[in-house]
Amino acid sequence: MPTADAARLPRPLQQAGRLYPGAVVSILLALAAYALSEQYGAPIMLLALLLGMAISFLGEDARCGPGIDFCATSVLRLGVALLGLRITASHLLDLGWLPAMLVVVAVVLTTAFGTLLVRPLRLSTELGVLTGGAVAICGASAAIAISAVLPKRENADKELVFAIVGVTALSTLAMIIYPAIAGSLGLGDEEAGVFLGGTIHDVAQVVGAGYSISGKAGDLATIVKLLRVAMLVPMVFALMFLFQRAAAGVSGRAATFPAFLLAFVGFVIINSFGLIPALIVDAGVALSRWCLVTAIAAVGMKTALREVSKVGFAPVVLMVLETAFIAGVVLTGYMLIPELI
Repeated sequence: MPTADAARLPRPLQQAGRLYPGAVVSILLALAAYALSEQYGAPIMLLALLLGMAISFLGEDARCGPGIDFCATSVLRLGVALLGLRITASHLLDLGWLPAMLVVVAVVLTTAFGTLLVRPLRLSTELGVLTGGAVAICGASAAIAISAVLPKRENADKELVFAIVGVTALSTLAMIIYPAIAGSLGLGDEEAGVFLGGTIHDVAQVVGAGYSISGKAGDLATIVKLLRVAMLVPMVFALMFLFQRAAAGVSGRAATFPAFLLAFVGFVIINSFGLIPALIVDAGVALSRWCLVTAIAAVGMKTALREVSKVGFAPVVLMVLETAFIAGVVLTGYMLIPELI
């Protein structure tokens, strides 16, 4: 219950006091996830999510709830916006148009494949879009960004948690297995770099897999992966337009572009011209990571593990097939286009 003294405080201070408990808990969980990740080498996003789920009862607490909701929405959107600082137009120019086209085709086809596959599996279209985009673009970060523009629904948080856990687990498995596959197929350093960067879900795992082969493979894998991250912009805009247009047909309201996506595009454009000092870019990228980790911890606190366990076996099949699909598309590209590299 707010006191009379609290009621006399300026409105921003009242709001800060209301958000403070839940926000502090989310930040502390992010710090714990960072420490554990540094110590054991486990994916930081997954650790933050699991730590949050371990104390999910706080998501329903009257004092912590507002701050947790704020971190799971507003802080999440800030983190996605700042992702634009990681991308410049030179990434596309450095790669060349044939590999770039292969990556774009793979991203689009994989997202479409996931969307279509939900019908025979009797899953929601939103889950297909969410997992397909996460697998196709950049893992957990893409899942977070896509979830922010999907229609609000009862199972939204549960599906996001499942997508993050699934894409992180599959990405870690791919980091171990895919270099061996590249070797067995006789792929050279450049070919392996495009294969790993074009198929593994998360950036960290791409880097780990690429540099485990060679420095050249690691460099090219990272560039290819950044191109996939850049696809987040048109993909999220397209999904937002399609879903909001469908909603507008029912409600009569026009589609609007969220400010955080416009900020994402703005950062990409400004950074492409080299107008942002490197120190600020590095700080913004680090802040983006912290925002996303904090947001994921908050999402975990809003989701009970018993609820996630109810998703069943079909979504697991969905993500495994999506992962196999994008790998198949990239490898097929080599067979159809010998001049790819």
